[in-house]
Amino acid sequence: MLHPTETKILSALFGRMSAQEIAKKAGVDIGAVLSFSESLKEKGLAEVESREELGYLLSSEAKRYLSEGFPEQRVYAAALLKKEVSALTSEERAVGLQWAIRNGWVKVESGRLIPLKKPEGDYAPLAAIRKAAAGQPVEGEQGALLEKRRLASQSVSRTVYLSPIKNAKPGPSGKEETSAITRELLKSGAWRGALFRKYDVSAPVDVPYPAKRHAISALRRRISRIFTDMGFEEMEGPETQSSFWNFDALFQPQDHPARDLADTFYLKGKSELPPDRELVEKVKEGHLRCWGGVWEEGAARKTVLRTHTTSVSARYLYERCRVGKEPKKFFSVGKVYRNEATDYKHLAEFFQVEGIVAWEGATFRDLLGCLREFYRKLGFAKIRFQPSYFPYTEPSLEVSVYFEKKKQWLELGGAGIFRPEVSLPLCGRYPVLAWGLSLERPLMLLDDMDDIRTFYKSNVSWLRKRKVQ
Repeated sequence: MLHPTETKILSALFGRMSAQEIAKKAGVDIGAVLSFSESLKEKGLAEVESREELGYLLSSEAKRYLSEGFPEQRVYAAALLKKEVSALTSEERAVGLQWAIRNGWVKVESGRLIPLKKPEGDYAPLAAIRKAAAGQPVEGEQGALLEKRRLASQSVSRTVYLSPIKNAKPGPSGKEETSAITRELLKSGAWRGALFRKYDVSAPVDVPYPAKRHAISALRRRISRIFTDMGFEEMEGPETQSSFWNFDALFQPQDHPARDLADTFYLKGKSELPPDRELVEKVKEGHLRCWGGVWEEGAARKTVLRTHTTSVSARYLYERCRVGKEPKKFFSVGKVYRNEATDYKHLAEFFQVEGIVAWEGATFRDLLGCLREFYRKLGFAKIRFQPSYFPYTEPSLEVSVYFEKKKQWLELGGAGIFRPEVSLPLCGRYPVLAWGLSLERPLMLLDDMDDIRTFYKSNVSWLRKRKVQ
């Protein structure tokens, strides 16, 4: 049985015709002709031929040259009037003059244009853009000239042709097919007697590539949801920090190796110290009392790309936790920078997952519980804590998770309780639980990847194969 639109197409089809010609003659949409052409082919009523044709899309300059002429043509016309070069337009001087001289049409003497050879026949570039504008094929040297002078860019058009098959016997024309179940169709009950179009679900189709979030962005959102569900507030801070907030406020001595150029990216210019002189003096006093030596304000003013998001934690303790004693919980997911060589598990810039809990009733067991719950929600069942050392936490620990596929433990970050020398000057509280965790490493485990650098390569194939998250 034929669809009514198929009947219209066959009635209009005489000899080999393009889909556009059939649509115009049959009075149907071009999309319908293209859609039903395959159906007619399957029913053995028409032959379908698809042909790609090369064409050119003219630039705005080329379209203007159609009416004004090329700049070199206008330069030759100016030479016939014995004009000076200074009388030319900027386009004629920059483009037309060099082409007119190259073509042997003019020369310049004492700043004046002198005509030489008259252009013969139809100027080739103008003839080429006329052809392209008319939709005629532009080939060989003419096409190369258009591209060389950036007057046009190649375009490929696809044309579908239909031809009737001799002695084919079309079936009777049926009633209109329904391609979709609509709300109106269901409400009216008309769906009961409707003729639904059949679809061949086994027919080959192009693989769709929907837009996806990058793996890093997807995990950042997931981590944010986990901490928000656990009652944490998100904190933010600049990626450029003074050494005071990045190192000094975190009780990292000014001669610590992490401050060397080999580990930290320093920027030009000095940063301002906090206007609260009492805070600066407390930090200075703690350094001198515990580390000895000399504490210099100049070193604290140096500007760095933050080496850890713990600098954001320090500022939030000072800005949000000095007033009142109610518990505070914050987290952040931000980029940090380390001046080190990259390899399969190290990057010079990467993301860090930061968290702090400012609560005077907190214990070391609360810290372990927060970390265990976070990684459980992230999908890791086996978690291991090992003693470690950091200048600004005591006690300190490293967090590792067990990767079942590779049967091995992988260290994902550090944590601990801020030393009194850190939290008391900043907010007058102790203890404060803190952690700084990797983002890319757990993603490597979750995606079964061997090289951390893969996340930052422009690999469209890898992105297309990832599941939508």
